[in-house]
Amino acid sequence: MVFSSLHFLYIFLPLVMLAHRFAPRHWRNGVLLAASVWFYAWGEPVYVGLMLFSVAWNYLTGLQLAAAARPSRKKRVLAGAVAVNLAVLGFFKYYGFLVQTLNGALGLRLPDYNLPLPIGISFYTFQALSYIIDVYRGTTKPQRSLVDFATYITMFPQLVAGPIVKYADIEAQLQKRSASLAQVGQGLERVILGLSKKVLLANNLGLLADTMRAAPGLSVLSAWLGAAAYTLQIYFDFSGYSDMAIGMGRMLGFSFAENFDYPYRARSVTEFWRRWHISLSGWFRDYVYIPLGGNRVGAGRHILNLLAVWLLTGLWHGASWNFVVWGLYYALLLIAEKHITGKALGRLPAGLARAITLVLVTVGWIIFSNTDFAAMGRYLGCLVGVGAGGFADRTFLYALRSHGLLLAFAALCCGPGLRQWQLRLTGKLPAVALAVFAGLLVACTAYLVQGSYNPFLYFRF
Repeated sequence: MVFSSLHFLYIFLPLVMLAHRFAPRHWRNGVLLAASVWFYAWGEPVYVGLMLFSVAWNYLTGLQLAAAARPSRKKRVLAGAVAVNLAVLGFFKYYGFLVQTLNGALGLRLPDYNLPLPIGISFYTFQALSYIIDVYRGTTKPQRSLVDFATYITMFPQLVAGPIVKYADIEAQLQKRSASLAQVGQGLERVILGLSKKVLLANNLGLLADTMRAAPGLSVLSAWLGAAAYTLQIYFDFSGYSDMAIGMGRMLGFSFAENFDYPYRARSVTEFWRRWHISLSGWFRDYVYIPLGGNRVGAGRHILNLLAVWLLTGLWHGASWNFVVWGLYYALLLIAEKHITGKALGRLPAGLARAITLVLVTVGWIIFSNTDFAAMGRYLGCLVGVGAGGFADRTFLYALRSHGLLLAFAALCCGPGLRQWQLRLTGKLPAVALAVFAGLLVACTAYLVQGSYNPFLYFRF
């Protein structure tokens, strides 16, 4: 089940919100846990057991860490817990990739079981890892209630695509929370805003990107238009999902941290990754980069740290070589910024720095979106005129006429201006704002009823 589906919006979500609101306070986590298992089982009934195994294993690990008296014992418990979590993630997400690579490179005949990827496994595994590491460090107390811990791991708003929520950030809310009618209204507004990003913007931008990629003999401008459409699509697709997750969390009484901060306004690649998928960047910073020494080491070690973090970041996104290349692409850009071009980039006018960063990010999305290296190479070549069908063509002109307003409005929505206007409107003219949000919900519903194109790009991670 995905957020942008009629079953979720008009059956699952209202029933869960009503049951949660009217349940006795000490039953609310149980209601939310049951709803989350129902949500996951809707699309992944086979792997519900795997998720519940993760819950049980990490719950018991937290208790073992609390009971361990000697540091050596704690280290062994932590090492075993991390090994099991990574082994499960590695088997289900990377086994096929590893087998295909070894068979192709060494001529082996290892069996490939073609296992389907359990939805959300990367997200709930990383949440579990952050919990047990924090318990080991002593920064978080172990959760004694199995129901409360299971609610944290399986919570449906952020289960399949984040944001990655640290246990410490919502520990108090798991024990006691409330949502006033005003908070429920604010959460619902955020849900509708995210749904509109996904359905009205990302889906239509995705159609344009797919059309441009499939067009024969792409011109330079057609290639850039398709790349721009995908760049906007993936932002509205993922940030829209995050908005819906944060909004539903608010409706349930939880406060989830923001996951996006207008990343396409960044003036450097470093800044971009402080603004894009903030919860993932923060996870790798806190649990990989800083333990490796961060930037408080020599230049050579710092470069190795960046390479290690971004190799893992690339692999986290998918079991394919293009994600490895994508991760190393960003590692090289960040190494260049921090050790070669950083000061020069800081002296550039803000508009020029943003334009350069956006071009680099757009090229990165082409690497990200193409598992076929030959297709990736052809598309990258078209961007600079190599193998392109001229500088401009009729496909470009037609697409620009047909989708120019969509692209312009999407670009406008990448900045804070429209959001600030909406907040002012809600504060000063709430009746008008209510009509606007009702209209957006009707438009999204009409699209979902009539349309069949409703992908979710981050669903496979």
